[in-house]
Amino acid sequence: MSKFWSKVVHGLTPYTPGEQVQMPGLVKLNTNENPYGPSPKAIAAMQEAAGDGLRKYSDPSNAVLKDAVARRFGLAREQVFVGNSSDEVLAHTFHALLRHDLPLLTPDISYSFYPTYCSLYGIEAVHVPLNERFEIDVADYAQPCGAIILANPNAPTGIALPLAQIEALLAAHPDQVVVIDEAYVDFGAQSAAALLGRYDNLLVIQTLSKSRSLAGLRVGFALGHPDLIAGLERVKNSFNCYPLGQVQQAGAVAALDDVAYMAQTSQAIIASRAWLTAQMQALGFEVLPSQANFIFTRHPRHDGAQLAAALRERAILVRHFKAARIDQFLRITIGTDEECAKLVDALKGILS
Repeated sequence: MSKFWSKVVHGLTPYTPGEQVQMPGLVKLNTNENPYGPSPKAIAAMQEAAGDGLRKYSDPSNAVLKDAVARRFGLAREQVFVGNSSDEVLAHTFHALLRHDLPLLTPDISYSFYPTYCSLYGIEAVHVPLNERFEIDVADYAQPCGAIILANPNAPTGIALPLAQIEALLAAHPDQVVVIDEAYVDFGAQSAAALLGRYDNLLVIQTLSKSRSLAGLRVGFALGHPDLIAGLERVKNSFNCYPLGQVQQAGAVAALDDVAYMAQTSQAIIASRAWLTAQMQALGFEVLPSQANFIFTRHPRHDGAQLAAALRERAILVRHFKAARIDQFLRITIGTDEECAKLVDALKGILS
């Protein structure tokens, strides 16, 4: 605490990211990083961009990157917003599009950065409970609101809504912005980007951190009606006109264009997820049906925090949440097949 802090700082509870631990022989399954490296084409593009041109400012319009995103989704450049990670894109979205007189609707169990943004920007939120199966029920959102934000697949559960239910939500709230946060969509879910031509109240947010293995590059983007994108641009340009550097943009463009590489690594993760789910179930774990690059799991006879601690003693990191309703669950990132096998072998020893 400091007497020099503003009032808003005193009231903030910052987001707590997963640990970034340096440990010999570590199996790191706690922050949903992709176990496979970035596209070789992205690496080559970044190496080429890291030259004398860095003495100049990057393009503040991010035109080449926006065109690459637009190309990927069959959109116009005016329908694309880019930022320094999807977290920054989300921050601008909360500021530009989600502050209204009526409250924001969001699930009670979801990305834990959302409450932080609400606190930072003074947004009243109603946290709509997931059902008993930890699913989002769109019928529960039939209530007055200023806007809605959902992660799909949801985090940390990994459960995804089908496209038809997202469309029903959009149709039921034509005068409110509906934000679909799709950080994990490439691991088996349906993207709401397919609905952009029919709904001007839809904003879709994605990241290059997960399916494109570029968590360290910090690039995210939003897709939506030009009016929504213009609102985001106004906020961004009042905050930082140059959020993405030349190396970031070059790597992001190459990664977006290398669709085959992304599909290959995502399919490998999907296959590993199926194997790990079966192994966990054989050990007596309940595993929620995931369409993300992680599973959310609990054991009926073993405490979640104690399991996480026991795995840590074996140099295996997983994520444990202390929040109500999910304090017995572990969120486990899908690693390589070797890493998944080490996790299963460690759990067999712990449970025996």
